[in-house]
Amino acid sequence: MKDARKVTLRGVSGKKIEADVVECGEGPVVVFLHGLVGLNEHWDRVVNSVCDRVRCVTLEMPLLELRGVDCSLSAVSAMTMQFLDKYIGEPAVLVGNSFGGHVALRVTHERPELVSALVLAGSSGLIERTVVRGAPVRPSREWLVEKIGELFYDKSKMNPEDVERAHKLLNERGGARAMVKLSKTARRDNMTDDLAEIHQPTLLIWGREDVVTPPSAGQGFMELMPDAKLYWIDDCGHAPMIESPGPFAEAMHGFFDDLEQRGVMSTRN
Repeated sequence: MKDARKVTLRGVSGKKIEADVVECGEGPVVVFLHGLVGLNEHWDRVVNSVCDRVRCVTLEMPLLELRGVDCSLSAVSAMTMQFLDKYIGEPAVLVGNSFGGHVALRVTHERPELVSALVLAGSSGLIERTVVRGAPVRPSREWLVEKIGELFYDKSKMNPEDVERAHKLLNERGGARAMVKLSKTARRDNMTDDLAEIHQPTLLIWGREDVVTPPSAGQGFMELMPDAKLYWIDDCGHAPMIESPGPFAEAMHGFFDDLEQRGVMSTRN
């Protein structure tokens, strides 16, 4: 049974910002963080495969609706910490894709007591090729089909509804500018010098065909982080939880087994 609700967070501007939360399962908490054009539902197939052993919480922030000082990687990270403090209340496993992975890293570096372990998939923060360079003020559907298509190895896994949603959001006043600004703040926040200070067990799940955060990025994270393992998914791009949810969930189950053996979390109820 899934519980869907809205939570109110406060941006660094002081403005109230509503985020969507979906929760299911029982046990140690696992919080899922999406990328720039991500949704809670993009995690559904992975969540359905692991919620028998952990409490899954997907957090969807209205990233493309953020404006001013609230529209930055650091501001989103601050709101995520606020959410963990106010609504979770115990160290959580953070699972992040792309921009969401970068947020998870920034949260872990700044507030390590909030995080028990990390799962990063195509995370920014080290090496990334932006897909928003040259984004028009009002992107066309054709432009979005091309750019969103770059996230996938198998273009048939791209959902036309995601294209329509992105087209609507990015053609609303300020939507495209918000995406470009968030992307720029992420690129400026290179974490090379910070990764050695993150000691939480980390699982890196990487598509071998990722052209946004290429395989060299996954390899770089593994080499720079003290306690990281790298799990490759063949024939997969930048969004493995959508394109290859089965292997993604399998990797998470193996990681949970390892965390259980190490006493980091107890996943069996």
